[in-house]
Parts: sequence; structure tokens; C-alpha cells
Amino acid sequence: GRTAGGLCSRCARAGGAWLVLPANRAERLQSRAMSTVLQDFLDLLNLEYLEDNLFRGQSRDLGGRSVFGGQVLGQSLVAATRTVSEDRPPNSLHAYFLRPGDMEAPIVYDVERSRDGGSFSWRRVKAIQHGQQIFSMMASFHVEEPGLAHQASMPDVPMPEALEDEQSLRKRWLEDCPDRLRRAFLRESAFEFRPVRPTNPLNPGQGEPAHSVWFRASGTLPDDPMFHRCVLAYASDYNLLLTAMLPHGRSFLQPNMIVASLDHALW
Repeated sequence: GRTAGGLCSRCARAGGAWLVLPANRAERLQSRAMSTVLQDFLDLLNLEYLEDNLFRGQSRDLGGRSVFGGQVLGQSLVAATRTVSEDRPPNSLHAYFLRPGDMEAPIVYDVERSRDGGSFSWRRVKAIQHGQQIFSMMASFHVEEPGLAHQASMPDVPMPEALEDEQSLRKRWLEDCPDRLRRAFLRESAFEFRPVRPTNPLNPGQGEPAHSVWFRASGTLPDDPMFHRCVLAYASDYNLLLTAMLPHGRSFLQPNMIVASLDHALW
């Protein structure tokens, strides 16, 4: 399964989200400094409005066999936030992946407005392709208000500036790999990852199911806190399979392995 904390990192126990502070909102999605890959990622989360409670999102091929789970998760949260008052940010979500997504087809998101209370709202989202539900999510939204709060302590890990980015690590790890695998792993990303304990996916070794990773967007994001949460939901689906395989000393790339994550939680 997948479990995350703080709408920022997940079961991989990421040490924290290393984020770039956004530019002025007026610059929005048009910054010249923004890479083509990051712009395409932002476009991916900009869902098309079909009618009340119905939205459509496009898909991207990231080199896997089906739609990246983080894409469906992020787009579902975008769809849900479009039906909630701006003063109610998401505080938790629970989701299930029911079927593999088709990378060649758009996804329709059907939002059910389950309830709007005095300070909480709940939304249920169904992701649909080819007439079948591929994903289900329940999300809770809460008005910001004073109250008791606590959180886990920050892990004792090196700062990101002291770590090597994952892209550079992969170039060394994949020098002698087939071209198809190299293209999939070395394609430009909308995120920069810096693992605390780098783990080669081809030869992961054995260890505890914990993987601390600093990450940030590869450029400036729009100045919209709600959108930032959707971006974090998308990014929370990275590094899971690698982490889950560590206790077994196996690689999810091995031909005799069939791996998938079926549920996902963020709070």
C-alpha cells in the first residue's frame, strides 16, 4: 500500500519537500525560465471543464506500461478542488487504483459533492476511461482554523545541497542498459530528486523499507497554494515501488516481478 504524511511525501518517508518559492501570480504559466517539460506538466494538471462536476484530463507516456498513478491522483485532486471553496484546502485523501490507465486516451473525472459542512467538505472522485472506472478517491477539505496540532519530527538527514541529483546517478547506473530502459529512466522530469541514500533500481540491495528523498519542481510554479498541494499529490507517487522492494532485495525491473500499488493515502 501507499501512505503519506502532510500532503508532501509518502511511504518512502521522504525527508521533506524541497520546493522552489513561486513567482508572482501574474507570471502564471508563461515564465520564460520554465522548461518545456515543466510547462507540459502544468498543462497536464489544467483540466478541461466539461460541465458541473465533470472534467477531462490528458495523459502522458512516462515510459511505463500504463498511466502514471501520480498523474491520476494529481488530476483527481485538481477536479475535486474545482468544486470546493478556495478557503478550504485539502487535508486528507484516500484512493484506490482499480484498473491500469490507457496512456493514449484522456481521462474523465466525475466529482460527487458528498457534503459541505460548517468547516469540512468531502468529495468523491471517479476517474473513467473507455466507459470503465480506473480510479476512486475520497478527499476531505477543511477551513483553516486554530486548534491543537502535532507532527513527526524532521528526520536527521543531510541538506539537499550536499546530495547528488538522481538524474546524474541514473546516468552512471544505466550506462550499459538497453536503450529503451535508458530513455525511460533518463527522460527529463518536472521534478528534481536528491536521495539521501541512493539506491540503484537495477541492483537495490536489501534494507529497511524507508527511502528519504528531497525533491522540488524543476522550475517556478504558479503562485497558488491549492495548486501546490495538487503538485505534491502527483509527486507523492514517485519512489514507492523501489522502497517497497528494499526488504526483499529485489528490483521491480526484474522480468519475473509483477508489481503495482493499489491504494494511496495522504493527509
